[in-house]
Amino acid sequence: MKPDLFEAPDYYNLDELLSDEHKLVRDTARAWVKRDLSPIIEEYAQKAEFPKQIINGLAEIGAFGPYIPEKYGGAGLDQISYGLIMQEIERGDSGIRSTASVQSSLVMYPIWKYGNEDQRKKYLPKLASGEWIGCFGLTEPDYGSNPSGMTTNFKDMGDHYLLNGAKMWISNAPFAQIAVVWAKDNTGRIHGLIVERGMEGFSTPEIHNKWSLRTSATGELFFDNVKIPKENLLPNKSGLGAPLECLDSARYGIAWGAIGAAMDCYDTALRYSKERMQFGKPIGQFQLQQKKLAEMITEITKAQLLTWRLGVLKNEHKATSAQISMAKRNNVDMAITIAREARQMLGGMGISGEYSIMRHSMNLESVITYEGTHDIHLLITGLDITGLNAFK
Repeated sequence: MKPDLFEAPDYYNLDELLSDEHKLVRDTARAWVKRDLSPIIEEYAQKAEFPKQIINGLAEIGAFGPYIPEKYGGAGLDQISYGLIMQEIERGDSGIRSTASVQSSLVMYPIWKYGNEDQRKKYLPKLASGEWIGCFGLTEPDYGSNPSGMTTNFKDMGDHYLLNGAKMWISNAPFAQIAVVWAKDNTGRIHGLIVERGMEGFSTPEIHNKWSLRTSATGELFFDNVKIPKENLLPNKSGLGAPLECLDSARYGIAWGAIGAAMDCYDTALRYSKERMQFGKPIGQFQLQQKKLAEMITEITKAQLLTWRLGVLKNEHKATSAQISMAKRNNVDMAITIAREARQMLGGMGISGEYSIMRHSMNLESVITYEGTHDIHLLITGLDITGLNAFK
């Protein structure tokens, strides 16, 4: 088991832009990753298994609903703190960050924002503590980038709703206690419903044979005449804008998280370049290797500045969906490019589980696709700057 020697790059002294609380939150998460995640992550990635023993640790560092008010069990932190936690967790592994992102932005966020007080008090403390894990049901087998076409639906049966349909590629589904599911009523209006494990007709089979996000438990959701109590409907927002607002929060976390993966690949490649000898000198002395490293740190620094500014806008409630899309797209593309370059620098060792790079590279192939594909985010920016809708 190799020691975690990670040192975070900060080429433009961005720490000076962070508050003492921000740095404390980040350093606490960083220390947890080094102590409890890094030593086991390669083993669990090889086994394609989620390490359930880390759930309590994730809760302790505030990874579940960090911006949720303390009265509901959250940490009451700001958006930059949330981002920094996601950065540090994804530095460890994208699959583990996915678990935390889903719990925070796709399960706790809609219950907090669109739920009533009874729902908040019932679900949020258990989710914040990690006692319960949740999942988010939007994507369907035939509707990914076009969620408005969903066919999952529910009918009003008088004293309850009857839910039917299916969702696919759902993180946390195999072991989640609850699912926030988006479905159409008889008028075609989209609503959020809280579905609980154990409800008759509700099943969550796991998806196997993934080459990416192997430490994240991914599954399907099936609803076969599931009786949903009426009090499980999220009452305070409906329509497609409701789940899309949740995705904005998750995409924001991904923008920070991708920086963590990129930093880990860069740090690994930089250290290796000083140790690996070829032709009588360290490979870091060769011009082409220096070019790779210089481009990596430049792109990381640009992404750090972009995302810090987005965090400020989020704290001021000024960040737009299009701005979040830009950051998600840019940062994941930056990270996957760095992972590929770093892998080449390590040569054959780059594909070995002795180093994290190939695992990051495989993970980022999913991150660049989920919660809005690379191309969809490009078109969101195009729509925003031209006012012309390429989706129609």
